[in-house]
Amino acid sequence: MQELKAKLQALPARPGVYIFRDRHGKVLYVGKARSLRQRVRSYFQENRHRDGKTAALLARIADLEWIVTDTEAEALILENTLIKMHRPRYNISLRDDKSYPFLCIKNEPFPRLILTRRLVRDGSRYFGPYTDGRALRVLVRAIREIFPLRSCSLNLAPEQIASGRYRPCLDYHIGRCHAPCVGLESPEQYEETLRQVEAVLRGHTRALIEQLKGRMMALAEEMRFEEAARLRDRIRALERLSAQQKVLLQSPSDRDVLALAVDASQHVACAVAFFIREGRLVGRRHAYLTNVEGRSPGQLLEVFAERYYLNEATLVPEEILVSHALPDPEPLRAYLEAQRAQPVGIRVPEEGEEAELVRMAVTNAQLLLGEWHLEQARRAEARLPEALRALKQVLGLERIPRRIECFDNSHLHGHAFVGAMVCFVDGRPARSQYRHYRIRTASGPDDLAAMRETVYRRYRRLLDEGGELPDLVLIDGGRTQLGAALESLAALGLLGRVPVVGLAKRLEALYLPDREEPLLLPRTSAALRLLQRIRDEAHRFALRFHRHRRLRELLVLEWEKVPGIGPKTIRRLLEHLGSPEAVRNATEEELAALIGPARARALRAYFDSASGPGP
Repeated sequence: MQELKAKLQALPARPGVYIFRDRHGKVLYVGKARSLRQRVRSYFQENRHRDGKTAALLARIADLEWIVTDTEAEALILENTLIKMHRPRYNISLRDDKSYPFLCIKNEPFPRLILTRRLVRDGSRYFGPYTDGRALRVLVRAIREIFPLRSCSLNLAPEQIASGRYRPCLDYHIGRCHAPCVGLESPEQYEETLRQVEAVLRGHTRALIEQLKGRMMALAEEMRFEEAARLRDRIRALERLSAQQKVLLQSPSDRDVLALAVDASQHVACAVAFFIREGRLVGRRHAYLTNVEGRSPGQLLEVFAERYYLNEATLVPEEILVSHALPDPEPLRAYLEAQRAQPVGIRVPEEGEEAELVRMAVTNAQLLLGEWHLEQARRAEARLPEALRALKQVLGLERIPRRIECFDNSHLHGHAFVGAMVCFVDGRPARSQYRHYRIRTASGPDDLAAMRETVYRRYRRLLDEGGELPDLVLIDGGRTQLGAALESLAALGLLGRVPVVGLAKRLEALYLPDREEPLLLPRTSAALRLLQRIRDEAHRFALRFHRHRRLRELLVLEWEKVPGIGPKTIRRLLEHLGSPEAVRNATEEELAALIGPARARALRAYFDSASGPGP
C-alpha cells in the first residue's frame, strides 16, 4: 500500500492511460485521462461517493501503472488497444451476440468486392458493418448487376495477364465483367468503376446518378449511343436502389445518430447507431453494454462511440448526433477529425427533424433492449433442468417453477423449536436466500402451529419488502401440514396466487390443495427426485439450526454459573470472537477488552479450572 501511495504522489499532470492491477498482476481496469494526476487521485479521495462496483474495484487494487501520451486522442487509441488486449473485468463490455459482416474492396490488382467478418489493415477498403444480412445480400447482388466487377480469384498481376494464360469466362460473355484478365479493360477504367461502387457503398447514390446523367448526355451528343444506353440502364438501376432507402433528413448531409437505452434493474444498456448518407438511412448498428453499474447514460454512450469509431467504423461523417451529451467528447473529436481531415461535430439536437431522428433511434434502442430480455429469458429456459419441465406438467402449473421455496421445522420434544426455509432457483440451491426462524407461538411439540408461524412470517415480510414470490411452495409433510401452510397464505391474501404442494415422507406422496387423494409419482420420476432433494435440504438446514440453538442454550446455562456472566455478556463474546472455542481459547487480556477485567478474570479462571466443563 505504501508503494501505491508513492505512485499516486508521482502521477504527472499530463494526458495518458492508467492501469489498475490486483496483487497477482492481473489488469482490473484501464482508463484514459486528460490529467493523470487529477483523474487517478480522485478514485482514492475519502469524501468521494462510490457505487458498489467502484468500491469493489478499489478493494482489489494493489498496483498502478500509467503511460503518458502527447494528446488525449492518442490516449483514447491506447486505451482502446489495451482494453482489447486485456479485457479488464471492471471495464464496460460491449456484446453484439454475433460478428457483423463488412464489404471489402481488396488491395490487389483489379480489386474484388468480397464479404468478410475480419478487418485486416492491409490497405483494403472496408464498408460496414452491416447488421441486416438480407439487405446486404440485396445490395451486393444489385452492385454486381450494375457494375462490371470481376468475381474470380485469379492473380491479375501485369505479368500474368501478359503471359496469355487466361481466357474470358462466362461473366464476360453475359456483360458482368469486361475481362481485365485478358487485357480488355485497363486498370484506369476498372478503378473508375470502383469509385462508382464506393460512392454507392458510402450512400452517395444521388451524386453519382447526377454525375452519370451528365456523362450519358455527353456520350449521346458524341453519337456513342451504345455506351450511353449502358449508362442509362445503370442510372435506372441506381435509382431503384436509392428508392429503397428511407429518407430521414431533407438536407442531403452525412450524419451518424447515436442513441442509448438503459435498464438499470438488469445492469444492461443498448446503444444504437443510425447511418445517414445524403439524408437517407443506409444502415444501422447496435450493441449491448454490460457491467454498466455506476455509469451515467452519457458515459455509456461515450464508451460505445469510442469503441465503434476506433474498431469498426470505416467512414467518418461530418456530424454525429447523440441522445445524451458525452462527458468528454474532445479526444474522440480529435481522433475523428484526424481521420476525416475535416471538422466533425458532436452534439445533442434540441428540436426539429434532427431531434425527432434521435428520438426514433432511442425508441429502437428500447425495443432492442426488450428483445435482449426475451432472448435472455429464452436461453435461461433452454438451460433449465428437465425435472422442472416435468414438475410443471405433473402439477399442472401455469409456468415452469424456476423458484421453489421449501419449509420444514425441527425440535426436541418441543425444546429449541426452529423453522427453516430453503430456496432453489432453476433447480439449484440459492443458499444466500435461505432463512431460519425461532418459533415463538408453538407450545410444546406443535408442528402445525410452527408451520403456520414460519410460513406466515416468511411471506408477511416478503410482501412488506416487495420481494419476489416463488413459483412453487413445497411443504415437508402431508395433508395436515399443507393445511397449516394454506391457513397462513389465506391470512395474507396469497391463497391461489402461489402454488403449494406437500411431500409426505411415508410414501413420498404429493398432496395438492384441490385434490382429495395424494398423487403418487414413480420413484424414477425426475420431478419427484427434485422435490425430494429440496425437501432433504430443508430438513438438513432446519436440523443444523436446531442443533446450533441447543448448543447456544446449553452454553448459556453453563457459563451463567460464572459470577457476573449473563446472556448479554455471552452474546457479546460470541459476536466478537465468533465461536465458543474461540472464547475458551482467548487470553484474559482479550476477554478484558470486551467484558472488563473482573469478569474476564472470573471467566478465565472458570475455563482453566479442572472442574469447569468445556463449551
